[in-house]
Amino acid sequence: MYYLKMNYLTCMENTHIKTTQSTLLSITLVLGGCAADNKEKNKAAERLPNFIHIFTDDLGYGDLACYGATDVKTPNIDRMASEGILFTDFYSVSSISSPSRAGLLTGRYPVRMGVNGVYFPTSFTGLPTDEITIADMLQEKGYTSGVFGKWHLGHHYQFMPLQRGFDEYFGIPYSNDMHPLPYIRGNEVEEYSIDQTFMTRRLTEESVDFIERNQDNPFFLYLPHPMPHIPLYVTEEFEGTSERGLYGDVVHELDWSVGQIISKLEELNLLEHTLIIFSSDNGPWLVMEDHSGSAGILREGKFYTFDGGMKVPTVAMWKGTIPGGTEHRCLASQLDWFPTFAALAGIPLPDDVEIDGRDLTPVLLQTGQRNGDSHLFFDHGELQAFRTGKWKIKKPFGGFEGAPWKHAVAAHDTLLFDVFDDPGETTNLFYENRELADSLFRLMHQKYEDLGELPPSQVR
Repeated sequence: MYYLKMNYLTCMENTHIKTTQSTLLSITLVLGGCAADNKEKNKAAERLPNFIHIFTDDLGYGDLACYGATDVKTPNIDRMASEGILFTDFYSVSSISSPSRAGLLTGRYPVRMGVNGVYFPTSFTGLPTDEITIADMLQEKGYTSGVFGKWHLGHHYQFMPLQRGFDEYFGIPYSNDMHPLPYIRGNEVEEYSIDQTFMTRRLTEESVDFIERNQDNPFFLYLPHPMPHIPLYVTEEFEGTSERGLYGDVVHELDWSVGQIISKLEELNLLEHTLIIFSSDNGPWLVMEDHSGSAGILREGKFYTFDGGMKVPTVAMWKGTIPGGTEHRCLASQLDWFPTFAALAGIPLPDDVEIDGRDLTPVLLQTGQRNGDSHLFFDHGELQAFRTGKWKIKKPFGGFEGAPWKHAVAAHDTLLFDVFDDPGETTNLFYENRELADSLFRLMHQKYEDLGELPPSQVR
């Protein structure tokens, strides 16, 4: 339970990483900052890194052993944490699916593109075609990009992966509880009827095959698993293997999937050339009860801008480059992967579009600090909260009485939390810190105004 065992030093608005080993050699090999001492090292320095992002659906902050779970076993994800970096304060861009994916792939707040809700089978819109995706960007350096899993950014032709910079696609067009639910390969329907029992396994096999076929060239593998979004399915091999029922069994199979990816990279001697990320699109769908994940120590879950809905488990591994046992407590988000991949691949950021994410390379490689990190929290396009450093301020909320798809939450006045000392957002410090709260409100609205004119919501 890495989270419970952490011994943090103070981290205000600066990046601080606690680790146990040096990264000097890895920086030399990967970034070419120093002269290599033999031909093999020179060759390694010239090789572009591969990127793998494993993105789960509705996985909670309390669903992994490395984040404190005791009723599920996640040895492969735990390995990523112990041999790489574990983020304790990593945020999604939204507490629901489509906007979080839009933010991840573009490095931009979804409100900039009007992606404020979830796409349905009846939707005619998608991620705007003028948006630049990570896959678009990596094409500049000859990367091959593949996505295997849930897309959920528009299912009409112009919005699908092959038109958004990806070279390969196999998976489902939206969430696994929506119908009709086909398997699509490229731009064509391959299967009209899916047995979801084998979905995690099949997407893993497709991903492993992609790695095998692209071992000699730089690649970006995006594996957005549809699980553990309901309905839950698991192969017979994993039935009854957890102490948390079917949900825990599904997490066990997702962990197996991570193990398959790592094993293939080891087999092909690619582990030292590949940055692997494991994360979730938002917090757990708590209203689904025993078919839901756990937010752990955090407050609320999916559909809400409390940290239980927005803060997601995130670990990253890069053998020989990210020092093992690294823990990062300061703010980071899914927006940051776009500029991070750009920096590591040596690609300038586009100068005609505003990127909201910030390069995580100093965090991953311990080469410096990131100052002044902040994050805006939106719900269906409405600004609701803001975090900078250890402080999070939340605007008043009228409450929600509850529905079959969304659990009830009581109304509240303005809230101010010190999320370092109070990660569960239990103690409102607003009334005793009015001057600080006022300054945070001003900064929040300045950050919001800096986004400029925003388009209307294009999805419900």
